[in-house]
Amino acid sequence: MRHATVSAGYAAALIELAVSFGADRTELMRCAGLQTSDLSDPERRVPFPVFKQLMRSGKKLSSTPSLALEFGAVVKFEELSIVGLVAHAATTMLEAFEQMNRYHRLVIEVEGVSEGEDRFKLVRRSDGLWIEDTRKNPNDFPELTESTLGRFICGYNRNFSDLRLVKSAHVTHAKPSYADEYERILECPVVFDSTRNAMLVDDAWATLQLWPKPRYVFGVLSKHAERLLSELKTNATVRSKVEEHLLPILHTGDIQMQSIADVMKVSRQTLYRKLKSENATFESTLDELRHRMARHYLEGEKVSVNETAYLVGFSDPSSFSRAFKRWTGHSPGKLKTDLRRS
Repeated sequence: MRHATVSAGYAAALIELAVSFGADRTELMRCAGLQTSDLSDPERRVPFPVFKQLMRSGKKLSSTPSLALEFGAVVKFEELSIVGLVAHAATTMLEAFEQMNRYHRLVIEVEGVSEGEDRFKLVRRSDGLWIEDTRKNPNDFPELTESTLGRFICGYNRNFSDLRLVKSAHVTHAKPSYADEYERILECPVVFDSTRNAMLVDDAWATLQLWPKPRYVFGVLSKHAERLLSELKTNATVRSKVEEHLLPILHTGDIQMQSIADVMKVSRQTLYRKLKSENATFESTLDELRHRMARHYLEGEKVSVNETAYLVGFSDPSSFSRAFKRWTGHSPGKLKTDLRRS
């Protein structure tokens, strides 16, 4: 059974915050059972139980019971992974939420949520629209609930300070001694001992427009992106046109032949026939584009192997590694190692 992990960068960010509140770095590392080498490479992973101990030791050594709330409020996901970049490729809050659900495990995996399963759900109830955290046994580590609320609510408030669309927060754990810190940091009412860990949001939240001109993810991360897109636009083949439409949405991981046919204003069957006339299929076109973009991302050396897996549409890194070995005969990790040596 594969155990949950967090990125070394996320653990390191928690250490820095705890130290800024007065914790002794050496003692904190000792209490968590961490060595400096464990955090030296941002692509490394730290076992979830170690992160849990790190959080609790940080609270004690810094004399800051609300450390997890502060951590969620202050530390920005976009500084630790490609999550922020992906969000900038979204046009609405709902689209950004869907991609956050997909990419958040690059920073932190949680126990009780399997690969390919969404941790966060949008649920319509009689009293409004809720964002619910579905992880199992949340009261075993309420600090994760706190940091999640801080990240969602404070991250939103940073970008939209004039639109307070989060109405309230509910948590399943009991009211702690530092409960006043919740409303100070989150700036919304909080209900303790609830039946769910969730946020009640205004209906306008889902349709909120984010960026007037969203950035193409591939355009920022691949040094070959502009040339590749130009080649696709000037190539007259149907296959190139399909690739041109696939490229901006490859990172979403949800790509259907029908959706591409709709964009090209042809039927699915017509698109199938046109690709066949060029000795191609939709599946082979998608597969080869994933291969090409995976190499572009890895050779650009701006993203990790795990990040590359999600960027080219795989639901988990292990599936990507198998595909990469099928494409090239070796693992993506070997390519990264060879690039560092060259």
